Amino acid sequence: MRPSIRLDHLETFALIVRSGGFRAAAAERGVSSSVMSQTMATLEQALGIRLLNRTTRSVAVTEAGERLLGRLRPALDDIRQALVEVDQLRDEPSGTLRINAPGPAVDHVLCPLAFAFMETHPGVRVEIVSDAAMVDIVAEGFDAGVRFGQQLAQDMIAVPLGRPLRYAIVATPDYLRQRGRPRIPADLIGHDCVRRRYPGGALATWAFEKQGEAVEIAPEGRLTLSSAHQELQAALAGQGIAHVIDDYARQAIENGSLVEVLADWSPKLPSWFLYYPNKRHSSAAMRAFLEFVRRSTR
Repeated sequence: MRPSIRLDHLETFALIVRSGGFRAAAAERGVSSSVMSQTMATLEQALGIRLLNRTTRSVAVTEAGERLLGRLRPALDDIRQALVEVDQLRDEPSGTLRINAPGPAVDHVLCPLAFAFMETHPGVRVEIVSDAAMVDIVAEGFDAGVRFGQQLAQDMIAVPLGRPLRYAIVATPDYLRQRGRPRIPADLIGHDCVRRRYPGGALATWAFEKQGEAVEIAPEGRLTLSSAHQELQAALAGQGIAHVIDDYARQAIENGSLVEVLADWSPKLPSWFLYYPNKRHSSAAMRAFLEFVRRSTR
């Protein structure tokens, strides 16, 4: 006797395809890969046909799986929308809010907002994924994302988060005494600069501007890292000159552990923006978070 077909098993199938495999889908659900694999085996047994071809390194959708998924996606969207409409009738928002954001935005803006929001709305769960790469938040199952304004697609609604940003160029007093203090961006040539490599592989350049003159340099140095936390740690250890958003370095500058240089060359950057799809009905949790953000950032 075949097992019955369950809606949550169909959702699992769609999640595995969207996530690109069992491991990523399991991580999103907070279960083991073996649980996801068993769920798929039960679904395929119930349907009497294979939906996924599995190898040790990849998962590929079969023709039957593609056909099912084509019908399944809009049906699941309709079910989610029905649940959203019911959720909107609650006195208190509930559910899970998933947000994708770069590390600096998470550290200095999003986490403080989320912590305060969760105190106000105890029925809402929040999941924040720190990611510097541009992602399709709808396809990846996020309710919202955080990026700079110029990076947003036109079909997104954007809400500003906080003040404009700026980068700080910092080093320890000992390093500057030994190597000299840069007065203009060109003075950075020959210094040990702490370089940043982005997830896509590109090295960050450092941009400067003063009285209409714009300068961009490709820093040179022995140390290359991948996060602002690491860069700040390197600067504090005397490894060279670091280029970090000033929120990271402010306390160290104030207590004298680091010295900011070239401050008059540091241009203002746009603020972070919380963005979400224009054509998608927001859950009660998302609407409550948007209202909380608007009140908190006035």
